Amino acid sequence: MFEEASEVFENMFKSSFPLTFIVFLPAVLILVSPLPAEAAHEFTVYRMQQYDLQGQPYGTRNAILNTEARTVEAEVLSRRCVIMRLVDFSFEKYQKAIRQSAGAVVIILPQNMSTMPQDIVQQFMEMEPELLATETIVPVYFALEDEELLSIYEQTHISSSSQGSASAAEVLLHTATANGFQMVTSGAQSKAVSDWAITSLEGKLAGVGGEDLPTIVLVTHYDSFGVAPWLSYGADSNGSGMSILLELARLFSRLYTYKRTHAGYNLLFFVSGGGKFNYQGTKRWLEDNLDHTDSSLLQDNVAFVLCLDTLGNGDSLHLHVSKPPKEGSPQHTLLKELEIVSAQFPEVKFSMVHKKINLADDTLAWEHERFGIRRLPAFTLSRLDSHRSALRNSIMDMRSQVDLKKLSRNTKIIAEALARVIYNLTEKGAPEDLQIFTEQMVQDEQLSSVVDWLTAQPRAAQLIDKDSSVVSTLEYHLSRYLKDVKRHYVKADKRDPEFVFYDQLKQTMNAYRVKPAIFDLLLAVCIAAYLGVMYFAIQHFGLLYSVVRRVTQPKTKLH
Repeated sequence: MFEEASEVFENMFKSSFPLTFIVFLPAVLILVSPLPAEAAHEFTVYRMQQYDLQGQPYGTRNAILNTEARTVEAEVLSRRCVIMRLVDFSFEKYQKAIRQSAGAVVIILPQNMSTMPQDIVQQFMEMEPELLATETIVPVYFALEDEELLSIYEQTHISSSSQGSASAAEVLLHTATANGFQMVTSGAQSKAVSDWAITSLEGKLAGVGGEDLPTIVLVTHYDSFGVAPWLSYGADSNGSGMSILLELARLFSRLYTYKRTHAGYNLLFFVSGGGKFNYQGTKRWLEDNLDHTDSSLLQDNVAFVLCLDTLGNGDSLHLHVSKPPKEGSPQHTLLKELEIVSAQFPEVKFSMVHKKINLADDTLAWEHERFGIRRLPAFTLSRLDSHRSALRNSIMDMRSQVDLKKLSRNTKIIAEALARVIYNLTEKGAPEDLQIFTEQMVQDEQLSSVVDWLTAQPRAAQLIDKDSSVVSTLEYHLSRYLKDVKRHYVKADKRDPEFVFYDQLKQTMNAYRVKPAIFDLLLAVCIAAYLGVMYFAIQHFGLLYSVVRRVTQPKTKLH
Protein backbone atom coordinates (compact mmCIF):
# COMPACT_ATOMS: atom_id res chain seq x y z
CA MET A 1 0.00 0.00 0.00
CA PHE A 2 2.75 2.44 0.91
CA GLU A 3 4.56 1.64 -2.32
CA GLU A 4 1.44 2.47 -4.32
CA ALA A 5 0.93 5.78 -2.46
CA SER A 6 4.55 6.68 -3.05
CA GLU A 7 4.17 6.03 -6.75
CA VAL A 8 1.01 8.13 -6.93
CA PHE A 9 2.67 11.15 -5.24
CA GLU A 10 5.75 10.75 -7.38
CA ASN A 11 3.74 10.86 -10.58
CA MET A 12 1.66 13.72 -9.32
CA PHE A 13 4.67 15.92 -8.40
CA LYS A 14 6.48 15.11 -11.62
CA SER A 15 3.63 16.10 -13.88
CA SER A 16 1.49 18.45 -11.78
CA PHE A 17 2.72 22.00 -11.11
CA PRO A 18 -0.54 23.25 -9.45
CA LEU A 19 -0.49 20.52 -6.85
CA THR A 20 3.19 21.06 -6.19
CA PHE A 21 2.55 24.80 -5.79
CA ILE A 22 -0.33 24.22 -3.37
CA VAL A 23 1.60 21.76 -1.24
CA PHE A 24 4.91 23.59 -1.09
CA LEU A 25 3.79 27.24 -0.88
CA PRO A 26 2.90 27.03 2.84
CA ALA A 27 6.27 25.44 3.55
CA VAL A 28 8.04 28.19 1.62
CA LEU A 29 6.14 30.93 3.48
CA ILE A 30 7.00 29.32 6.80
CA LEU A 31 10.66 29.07 5.89
CA VAL A 32 10.96 32.70 4.77
CA SER A 33 8.89 34.12 7.61
CA PRO A 34 10.91 36.45 9.82
CA LEU A 35 12.74 34.77 12.66
CA PRO A 36 12.96 36.35 16.07
CA ALA A 37 15.29 39.37 15.87
CA GLU A 38 18.87 38.79 16.92
CA ALA A 39 20.92 41.38 18.81
CA ALA A 40 23.53 42.52 16.30
CA HIS A 41 25.50 44.63 18.76
CA GLU A 42 25.36 45.97 22.31
CA PHE A 43 27.23 49.16 23.11
CA THR A 44 27.32 52.04 25.57
CA VAL A 45 25.80 55.38 24.63
CA TYR A 46 26.11 58.75 26.35
CA ARG A 47 23.15 61.07 26.34
CA MET A 48 23.32 64.76 25.59
CA GLN A 49 23.11 67.19 28.50
CA GLN A 50 19.75 67.68 30.17
CA TYR A 51 19.51 70.32 32.85
CA ASP A 52 17.62 73.43 33.90
CA LEU A 53 19.47 76.62 34.82
CA GLN A 54 17.69 79.68 36.17
CA GLY A 55 14.41 78.07 35.10
CA GLN A 56 15.57 77.67 31.49
CA PRO A 57 15.68 74.10 30.10
CA TYR A 58 18.69 72.98 28.06
CA GLY A 59 19.53 69.89 26.03
CA THR A 60 17.48 66.83 25.18
CA ARG A 61 14.35 66.11 27.21
CA ASN A 62 13.92 62.47 26.23
CA ALA A 63 15.88 59.29 26.90
CA ILE A 64 13.79 56.43 25.47
CA LEU A 65 14.72 55.05 22.06
CA ASN A 66 13.11 52.18 20.14
CA THR A 67 13.14 52.83 16.42
CA GLU A 68 14.72 51.76 13.14
CA ALA A 69 18.10 53.15 12.09
CA ARG A 70 18.73 55.43 9.10
CA THR A 71 21.53 57.71 8.06
CA VAL A 72 20.92 61.35 7.24
CA GLU A 73 21.04 60.57 3.49
CA ALA A 74 17.60 58.92 3.68
CA GLU A 75 14.75 61.04 2.33
CA VAL A 76 12.39 60.19 5.19
CA LEU A 77 13.75 60.48 8.73
CA SER A 78 10.50 60.76 10.64
CA ARG A 79 10.43 58.40 13.63
CA ARG A 80 13.81 56.97 12.63
CA CYS A 81 17.06 56.81 14.57
CA VAL A 82 19.47 58.94 12.54
CA ILE A 83 23.07 57.72 12.79
CA MET A 84 25.91 60.13 11.94
CA ARG A 85 29.67 59.90 12.15
CA LEU A 86 31.63 62.83 13.53
CA VAL A 87 33.63 63.23 10.31
CA ASP A 88 30.37 63.74 8.38
CA PHE A 89 28.51 65.66 11.08
CA SER A 90 27.27 69.20 10.54
CA PHE A 91 24.76 71.39 12.29
CA GLU A 92 22.67 71.52 9.09
CA LYS A 93 22.36 67.72 9.03
CA TYR A 94 21.46 67.72 12.70
CA GLN A 95 18.76 70.33 12.10
CA LYS A 96 17.41 68.29 9.18
CA ALA A 97 16.88 65.33 11.51
CA ILE A 98 15.20 67.53 14.13
CA ARG A 99 12.94 69.25 11.57
CA GLN A 100 11.76 65.89 10.20
CA SER A 101 10.85 64.71 13.71
CA ALA A 102 13.46 61.99 13.85
CA GLY A 103 12.96 59.41 16.57
CA ALA A 104 16.52 59.89 17.84
CA VAL A 105 20.00 60.97 16.81
CA VAL A 106 23.15 58.91 17.49
CA ILE A 107 26.52 60.55 16.77
CA ILE A 108 29.44 58.14 16.45
CA LEU A 109 32.73 59.47 17.82
CA PRO A 110 36.20 58.00 17.19
CA GLN A 111 37.78 56.05 20.03
CA ASN A 112 40.77 58.41 20.09
CA MET A 113 39.53 61.92 19.38
CA SER A 114 43.04 63.35 19.57
CA THR A 115 43.74 61.75 16.18
CA MET A 116 40.97 63.74 14.50
CA PRO A 117 41.97 66.56 12.11
CA GLN A 118 42.10 69.85 13.96
CA ASP A 119 39.59 71.54 11.65
CA ILE A 120 36.95 68.88 12.42
CA VAL A 121 37.65 69.17 16.16
CA GLN A 122 37.37 72.96 16.06
CA GLN A 123 34.18 72.81 14.00
CA PHE A 124 32.51 70.45 16.45
CA MET A 125 33.62 72.52 19.46
CA GLU A 126 31.94 75.55 17.95
CA MET A 127 28.74 73.56 17.34
CA GLU A 128 28.40 72.21 20.87
CA PRO A 129 26.91 75.43 22.32
CA GLU A 130 24.42 75.49 19.44
CA LEU A 131 23.34 71.93 20.18
CA LEU A 132 22.63 72.89 23.78
CA ALA A 133 21.20 76.35 23.12
CA THR A 134 17.62 75.11 23.01
CA GLU A 135 15.83 72.07 24.32
CA THR A 136 14.70 69.24 22.05
CA ILE A 137 12.38 66.31 22.65
CA VAL A 138 14.49 64.10 20.36
CA PRO A 139 16.87 61.82 22.30
CA VAL A 140 20.46 62.61 21.29
CA TYR A 141 23.17 60.09 22.08
CA PHE A 142 26.91 59.77 21.50
CA ALA A 143 28.72 56.47 21.02
CA LEU A 144 32.36 55.53 20.64
CA GLU A 145 33.20 53.83 17.37
CA ASP A 146 34.13 50.15 17.15
CA GLU A 147 34.20 47.66 14.28
CA GLU A 148 30.69 46.32 14.79
CA LEU A 149 29.14 49.76 15.21
CA LEU A 150 30.96 50.97 12.11
CA SER A 151 29.63 47.96 10.19
CA ILE A 152 26.08 48.80 11.32
CA TYR A 153 26.59 52.37 10.15
CA GLU A 154 27.91 51.31 6.73
CA GLN A 155 25.05 48.86 6.12
CA THR A 156 22.52 51.48 7.17
CA HIS A 157 24.25 54.09 5.02
CA ILE A 158 24.05 51.85 1.91
CA SER A 159 20.38 51.15 2.55
CA SER A 160 19.57 54.84 3.12
CA SER A 161 21.56 56.07 0.11
CA SER A 162 19.90 53.62 -2.31
CA GLN A 163 16.46 55.01 -1.54
CA GLY A 164 17.17 58.35 -3.13
CA SER A 165 18.85 57.20 -6.37
CA ALA A 166 16.82 54.16 -7.50
CA SER A 167 13.43 53.72 -9.11
CA ALA A 168 10.35 53.04 -7.06
CA ALA A 169 10.38 49.33 -7.95
CA GLU A 170 14.06 49.00 -7.07
CA VAL A 171 13.51 50.79 -3.77
CA LEU A 172 10.58 48.49 -2.95
CA LEU A 173 12.57 45.37 -3.81
CA HIS A 174 15.63 46.53 -1.90
CA THR A 175 13.56 47.54 1.08
CA ALA A 176 11.82 44.19 1.19
CA THR A 177 14.99 42.11 0.97
CA ALA A 178 17.44 44.24 3.00
CA ASN A 179 18.21 43.82 6.68
CA GLY A 180 17.59 46.78 8.98
CA PHE A 181 18.60 47.61 12.55
CA GLN A 182 16.25 48.40 15.37
CA MET A 183 17.97 50.65 17.93
CA VAL A 184 16.70 50.14 21.49
CA THR A 185 17.90 51.66 24.76
CA SER A 186 17.69 49.70 27.97
CA GLY A 187 17.04 52.58 30.37
CA ALA A 188 13.91 54.33 31.53
CA GLN A 189 12.73 57.87 30.89
CA SER A 190 14.87 60.56 32.48
CA LYS A 191 13.70 62.30 35.62
CA ALA A 192 14.95 65.12 37.80
CA VAL A 193 17.48 64.21 40.49
CA SER A 194 16.35 65.45 43.87
CA ASP A 195 18.60 66.77 46.65
CA TRP A 196 21.76 66.74 44.55
CA ALA A 197 24.62 68.32 46.47
CA ILE A 198 27.44 70.21 44.75
CA THR A 199 30.59 70.02 46.86
CA SER A 200 33.29 72.69 47.24
CA LEU A 201 36.48 72.62 49.29
CA GLU A 202 38.25 75.30 51.34
CA GLY A 203 41.64 75.42 53.05
CA LYS A 204 44.06 78.09 54.22
CA LEU A 205 47.59 79.04 55.17
CA ALA A 206 47.55 81.57 58.01
CA GLY A 207 49.96 84.49 57.83
CA VAL A 208 52.11 85.77 60.67
CA GLY A 209 52.52 89.20 62.23
CA GLY A 210 49.16 90.32 63.49
CA GLU A 211 45.41 89.77 63.59
CA ASP A 212 44.20 92.00 60.76
CA LEU A 213 46.38 90.53 58.05
CA PRO A 214 45.42 90.93 54.38
CA THR A 215 44.06 87.83 52.69
CA ILE A 216 44.78 86.60 49.16
CA VAL A 217 42.13 84.21 47.85
CA LEU A 218 43.08 81.65 45.18
CA VAL A 219 40.09 80.07 43.44
CA THR A 220 39.48 77.49 40.75
CA HIS A 221 36.63 75.13 39.82
CA TYR A 222 37.20 71.42 39.31
CA ASP A 223 34.19 70.35 37.26
CA SER A 224 34.10 69.95 33.48
CA PHE A 225 31.43 70.52 30.86
CA GLY A 226 30.58 69.33 27.36
CA VAL A 227 27.66 68.35 25.18
CA ALA A 228 27.60 64.93 26.91
CA PRO A 229 28.40 64.75 30.65
CA TRP A 230 29.97 61.26 30.51
CA LEU A 231 32.40 62.44 27.82
CA SER A 232 33.40 65.70 29.54
CA TYR A 233 36.99 65.39 30.78
CA GLY A 234 37.91 69.07 30.89
CA ALA A 235 41.69 68.70 30.63
CA ASP A 236 42.50 72.36 30.06
CA SER A 237 39.22 73.76 31.35
CA ASN A 238 39.62 73.33 34.14
CA GLY A 239 42.00 70.51 34.93
CA SER A 240 44.90 72.88 34.32
CA GLY A 241 43.57 75.43 36.83
CA MET A 242 43.04 72.69 39.40
CA SER A 243 46.56 71.29 38.97
CA ILE A 244 48.11 74.77 39.27
CA LEU A 245 46.18 75.52 42.47
CA LEU A 246 47.37 72.26 44.07
CA GLU A 247 50.94 73.07 43.09
CA LEU A 248 50.62 76.59 44.53
CA ALA A 249 49.31 75.10 47.77
CA ARG A 250 52.34 72.79 47.93
CA LEU A 251 54.86 75.55 47.14
CA PHE A 252 53.54 78.14 49.58
CA SER A 253 52.98 75.56 52.33
CA ARG A 254 56.75 74.97 52.24
CA LEU A 255 57.44 78.70 52.49
CA TYR A 256 54.95 79.10 55.34
CA THR A 257 56.59 76.22 57.23
CA TYR A 258 59.76 78.23 57.99
CA LYS A 259 59.80 81.29 60.20
CA ARG A 260 62.07 83.28 57.88
CA THR A 261 59.73 82.85 54.89
CA HIS A 262 56.41 82.93 56.74
CA ALA A 263 54.71 85.95 55.13
CA GLY A 264 52.27 88.46 56.55
CA TYR A 265 49.43 87.38 54.25
CA ASN A 266 46.68 84.85 54.80
CA LEU A 267 46.33 82.54 51.79
CA LEU A 268 42.81 81.18 51.34
CA PHE A 269 42.36 78.39 48.79
CA PHE A 270 38.93 77.58 47.40
CA VAL A 271 38.08 74.72 45.02
CA SER A 272 34.56 75.32 43.78
CA GLY A 273 32.00 72.88 42.43
CA GLY A 274 29.35 73.73 39.87
CA GLY A 275 31.66 76.16 38.13
CA LYS A 276 30.17 75.29 34.75
CA PHE A 277 26.68 76.01 36.08
CA ASN A 278 27.05 79.71 36.75
CA TYR A 279 29.52 79.11 39.59
CA GLN A 280 26.92 77.77 42.03
CA GLY A 281 29.51 76.57 44.54
CA THR A 282 31.21 79.98 44.65
CA LYS A 283 27.89 81.76 45.02
CA ARG A 284 26.87 79.69 48.04
CA TRP A 285 30.36 79.98 49.60
CA LEU A 286 30.18 83.77 49.39
CA GLU A 287 26.71 83.78 50.92
CA ASP A 288 27.85 81.56 53.79
CA ASN A 289 30.94 83.69 54.49
CA LEU A 290 29.46 87.16 54.00
CA ASP A 291 25.83 86.78 55.07
CA HIS A 292 25.63 83.92 57.55
CA THR A 293 28.69 84.29 59.74
CA ASP A 294 30.45 86.98 61.77
CA SER A 295 33.99 85.61 61.48
CA SER A 296 35.39 85.03 58.01
CA LEU A 297 38.59 85.93 56.22
CA LEU A 298 36.42 87.25 53.38
CA GLN A 299 34.94 89.89 55.69
CA ASP A 300 38.15 91.32 57.07
CA ASN A 301 40.83 92.48 54.68
CA VAL A 302 40.81 90.87 51.24
CA ALA A 303 43.74 92.05 49.14
CA PHE A 304 42.43 90.39 45.98
CA VAL A 305 40.87 87.19 44.62
CA LEU A 306 42.73 85.41 41.81
CA CYS A 307 40.72 82.84 39.83
CA LEU A 308 42.54 80.33 37.63
CA ASP A 309 40.89 79.11 34.43
CA THR A 310 42.28 77.29 31.35
CA LEU A 311 46.04 77.69 31.65
CA GLY A 312 47.37 74.46 30.16
CA ASN A 313 48.54 75.64 26.75
CA GLY A 314 49.27 78.64 24.55
CA ASP A 315 51.73 81.52 24.88
CA SER A 316 49.27 84.17 26.07
CA LEU A 317 48.16 85.16 29.55
CA HIS A 318 45.16 87.44 30.02
CA LEU A 319 44.11 88.99 33.31
CA HIS A 320 40.35 89.46 33.03
CA VAL A 321 38.99 92.25 35.24
CA SER A 322 35.57 93.78 35.77
CA LYS A 323 37.08 97.02 36.96
CA PRO A 324 40.65 98.19 36.22
CA PRO A 325 42.68 98.17 39.47
CA LYS A 326 43.65 101.51 41.00
CA GLU A 327 47.32 102.37 41.17
CA GLY A 328 48.81 101.57 44.55
CA SER A 329 46.22 98.90 45.37
CA PRO A 330 47.19 95.23 45.93
CA GLN A 331 45.36 94.38 42.71
CA HIS A 332 47.50 96.83 40.77
CA THR A 333 50.61 95.41 42.44
CA LEU A 334 49.73 91.89 41.23
CA LEU A 335 49.11 93.24 37.71
CA LYS A 336 52.57 94.81 37.64
CA GLU A 337 54.26 91.76 39.10
CA LEU A 338 52.64 89.54 36.47
CA GLU A 339 53.97 91.88 33.80
CA ILE A 340 57.47 91.75 35.32
CA VAL A 341 57.60 87.97 35.63
CA SER A 342 56.00 87.33 32.21
CA ALA A 343 58.65 89.52 30.59
CA GLN A 344 61.26 86.95 31.63
CA PHE A 345 59.65 84.53 29.16
CA PRO A 346 59.98 86.14 25.70
CA GLU A 347 57.37 83.90 24.12
CA VAL A 348 54.67 84.89 26.63
CA LYS A 349 52.33 87.78 25.81
CA PHE A 350 50.63 89.21 28.88
CA SER A 351 47.69 91.63 28.79
CA MET A 352 44.75 92.85 30.85
CA VAL A 353 41.23 92.41 29.47
CA HIS A 354 38.52 94.69 30.87
CA LYS A 355 34.90 93.52 30.69
CA LYS A 356 32.08 94.86 32.81
CA ILE A 357 29.72 92.47 34.56
CA ASN A 358 26.53 92.05 32.56
CA LEU A 359 23.82 91.11 35.03
CA ALA A 360 21.31 90.79 32.19
CA ASP A 361 23.03 87.64 30.92
CA ASP A 362 21.77 84.27 32.10
CA THR A 363 25.26 83.22 33.13
CA LEU A 364 28.36 85.06 34.26
CA ALA A 365 31.37 85.18 31.99
CA TRP A 366 34.16 84.42 34.48
CA GLU A 367 34.33 83.19 38.06
CA HIS A 368 35.76 86.45 39.41
CA GLU A 369 32.47 88.16 38.56
CA ARG A 370 30.84 86.29 41.45
CA PHE A 371 33.24 88.09 43.78
CA GLY A 372 32.86 91.39 41.93
CA ILE A 373 29.10 91.34 42.53
CA ARG A 374 29.86 91.16 46.27
CA ARG A 375 32.34 94.07 45.90
CA LEU A 376 35.44 91.98 46.44
CA PRO A 377 38.45 92.85 44.23
CA ALA A 378 38.89 89.91 41.90
CA PHE A 379 40.14 88.84 38.50
CA THR A 380 40.61 85.69 36.42
CA LEU A 381 43.88 84.64 34.83
CA SER A 382 43.48 82.58 31.67
CA ARG A 383 45.22 81.90 28.41
CA LEU A 384 41.92 82.63 26.65
CA ASP A 385 41.12 86.20 25.67
CA SER A 386 37.34 85.65 25.71
CA HIS A 387 34.90 83.73 27.87
CA ARG A 388 33.12 82.64 24.68
CA SER A 389 35.97 80.33 23.65
CA ALA A 390 34.54 76.97 22.58
CA LEU A 391 37.28 75.08 24.44
CA ARG A 392 35.80 75.95 27.85
CA ASN A 393 32.73 73.77 27.29
CA SER A 394 33.66 70.94 24.98
CA ILE A 395 34.05 67.17 25.04
CA MET A 396 37.05 67.77 22.78
CA ASP A 397 38.99 69.17 25.74
CA MET A 398 41.02 65.99 26.18
CA ARG A 399 44.41 65.31 27.74
CA SER A 400 46.12 66.21 24.47
CA GLN A 401 44.95 69.82 24.90
CA VAL A 402 47.38 70.31 27.81
CA ASP A 403 51.05 71.00 27.10
CA LEU A 404 52.98 70.07 30.24
CA LYS A 405 55.87 72.46 29.54
CA LYS A 406 53.53 75.42 29.12
CA LEU A 407 51.48 74.39 32.13
CA SER A 408 54.66 74.28 34.21
CA ARG A 409 55.80 77.65 32.84
CA ASN A 410 52.45 79.27 33.66
CA THR A 411 52.56 77.77 37.16
CA LYS A 412 55.98 79.30 37.72
CA ILE A 413 54.84 82.72 36.46
CA ILE A 414 51.86 82.74 38.83
CA ALA A 415 53.87 81.48 41.78
CA GLU A 416 56.65 84.04 41.24
CA ALA A 417 54.19 86.93 40.84
CA LEU A 418 52.32 85.96 44.02
CA ALA A 419 55.57 85.62 45.94
CA ARG A 420 56.71 89.07 44.82
CA VAL A 421 53.41 90.51 46.06
CA ILE A 422 53.46 88.63 49.37
CA TYR A 423 57.06 89.56 50.18
CA ASN A 424 56.78 93.06 48.67
CA LEU A 425 59.93 92.48 46.63
CA THR A 426 59.51 95.31 44.12
CA GLU A 427 59.22 97.99 46.81
CA LYS A 428 62.21 96.48 48.58
CA GLY A 429 64.27 96.94 45.43
CA ALA A 430 64.69 93.30 44.55
CA PRO A 431 65.89 92.68 40.97
CA GLU A 432 63.20 91.81 38.47
CA ASP A 433 64.89 88.55 37.50
CA LEU A 434 65.06 87.31 41.10
CA GLN A 435 63.67 83.77 41.32
CA ILE A 436 61.93 82.63 44.48
CA PHE A 437 61.12 79.22 43.04
CA THR A 438 63.82 77.38 41.15
CA GLU A 439 63.13 75.04 38.25
CA GLN A 440 63.32 72.06 40.59
CA MET A 441 60.76 73.48 43.05
CA VAL A 442 57.95 73.48 40.47
CA GLN A 443 57.47 69.74 40.04
CA ASP A 444 56.48 68.80 36.50
CA GLU A 445 55.84 65.23 37.59
CA GLN A 446 53.21 66.31 40.08
CA LEU A 447 51.53 68.64 37.59
CA SER A 448 51.45 65.86 35.02
CA SER A 449 50.12 63.24 37.46
CA VAL A 450 47.33 65.56 38.63
CA VAL A 451 46.25 66.33 35.05
CA ASP A 452 46.42 62.63 34.15
CA TRP A 453 44.29 61.76 37.16
CA LEU A 454 41.74 64.50 36.52
CA THR A 455 41.33 63.49 32.87
CA ALA A 456 41.01 59.79 33.70
CA GLN A 457 37.32 60.25 34.54
CA PRO A 458 34.58 62.65 33.49
CA ARG A 459 34.01 65.45 36.02
CA ALA A 460 30.66 66.86 34.99
CA ALA A 461 28.81 68.36 37.95
CA GLN A 462 25.95 65.86 37.49
CA LEU A 463 28.37 62.96 38.05
CA ILE A 464 30.26 64.17 41.14
CA ASP A 465 28.29 63.83 44.34
CA LYS A 466 29.56 64.33 47.88
CA ASP A 467 30.80 60.71 48.02
CA SER A 468 32.71 60.90 44.76
CA SER A 469 36.34 59.80 44.69
CA VAL A 470 37.17 63.06 42.91
CA VAL A 471 36.06 65.10 45.92
CA SER A 472 37.71 62.84 48.49
CA THR A 473 41.01 62.77 46.58
CA LEU A 474 41.09 66.55 46.19
CA GLU A 475 40.30 66.89 49.89
CA TYR A 476 43.17 64.56 50.73
CA HIS A 477 45.70 66.51 48.65
CA LEU A 478 44.58 69.85 50.03
CA SER A 479 44.86 68.48 53.57
CA ARG A 480 48.50 67.59 52.95
CA TYR A 481 49.41 71.25 52.43
CA LEU A 482 46.69 73.41 54.01
CA LYS A 483 45.04 73.87 57.39
CA ASP A 484 41.35 73.76 58.30
CA VAL A 485 40.29 72.02 55.09
CA LYS A 486 36.53 71.66 55.01
CA ARG A 487 33.66 71.00 52.64
CA HIS A 488 30.84 73.24 51.56
CA TYR A 489 27.63 71.96 50.00
CA VAL A 490 25.02 73.62 47.86
CA LYS A 491 21.62 72.15 47.06
CA ALA A 492 19.01 73.65 44.80
CA ASP A 493 16.01 75.27 46.45
CA LYS A 494 13.02 72.94 46.19
CA ARG A 495 10.48 75.64 45.44
CA ASP A 496 12.51 77.77 43.05
CA PRO A 497 15.61 75.79 42.04
CA GLU A 498 18.45 77.62 40.32
CA PHE A 499 19.64 74.37 38.77
CA VAL A 500 18.08 70.95 38.12
CA PHE A 501 19.98 67.87 36.98
CA TYR A 502 18.50 64.77 35.30
CA ASP A 503 19.50 61.11 35.28
CA GLN A 504 19.80 58.47 32.52
CA LEU A 505 22.92 60.09 31.11
CA LYS A 506 24.61 56.78 30.30
CA GLN A 507 22.79 53.77 28.91
CA THR A 508 23.24 50.51 27.02
CA MET A 509 21.90 50.45 23.48
CA ASN A 510 21.10 47.30 21.50
CA ALA A 511 21.08 47.19 17.71
CA TYR A 512 18.74 44.37 16.62
CA ARG A 513 18.97 42.98 13.09
CA VAL A 514 15.40 42.99 11.74
CA LYS A 515 13.48 42.86 8.49
CA PRO A 516 11.80 46.13 7.49
CA ALA A 517 8.07 46.66 7.94
CA ILE A 518 7.49 46.42 4.16
CA PHE A 519 8.65 42.80 4.31
CA ASP A 520 5.82 41.96 6.69
CA LEU A 521 3.39 43.70 4.35
CA LEU A 522 4.54 41.70 1.31
CA LEU A 523 4.45 38.51 3.34
CA ALA A 524 0.88 39.28 4.37
CA VAL A 525 -0.07 39.85 0.71
CA CYS A 526 1.44 36.49 -0.27
CA ILE A 527 -0.40 34.70 2.51
CA ALA A 528 -3.67 36.39 1.57
CA ALA A 529 -3.18 35.37 -2.07
CA TYR A 530 -2.46 31.79 -1.06
CA LEU A 531 -5.59 31.64 1.10
CA GLY A 532 -7.61 33.09 -1.75
CA VAL A 533 -6.35 30.40 -4.12
CA MET A 534 -7.12 27.69 -1.59
CA TYR A 535 -10.60 29.10 -1.04
CA PHE A 536 -11.24 29.10 -4.79
CA ALA A 537 -9.93 25.54 -5.06
CA ILE A 538 -12.22 24.30 -2.31
CA GLN A 539 -15.29 26.09 -3.67
CA HIS A 540 -14.73 24.69 -7.18
CA PHE A 541 -13.16 21.41 -6.23
CA GLY A 542 -15.09 19.38 -8.84
CA LEU A 543 -13.91 21.56 -11.68
CA LEU A 544 -10.37 21.66 -10.32
CA TYR A 545 -10.34 17.88 -9.88
CA SER A 546 -11.43 17.24 -13.46
CA VAL A 547 -8.76 19.63 -14.74
CA VAL A 548 -6.12 17.93 -12.64
CA ARG A 549 -7.26 14.51 -13.86
CA ARG A 550 -6.98 15.57 -17.48
CA VAL A 551 -3.55 17.01 -16.91
CA THR A 552 -2.19 14.06 -14.93
CA GLN A 553 -3.87 11.27 -16.99
CA PRO A 554 -1.30 9.52 -19.20
CA LYS A 555 -1.92 9.94 -22.89
CA THR A 556 -2.77 6.75 -24.85
CA LYS A 557 -0.95 6.13 -28.06
CA LEU A 558 -3.08 5.65 -31.15
CA HIS A 559 -2.15 2.72 -33.41
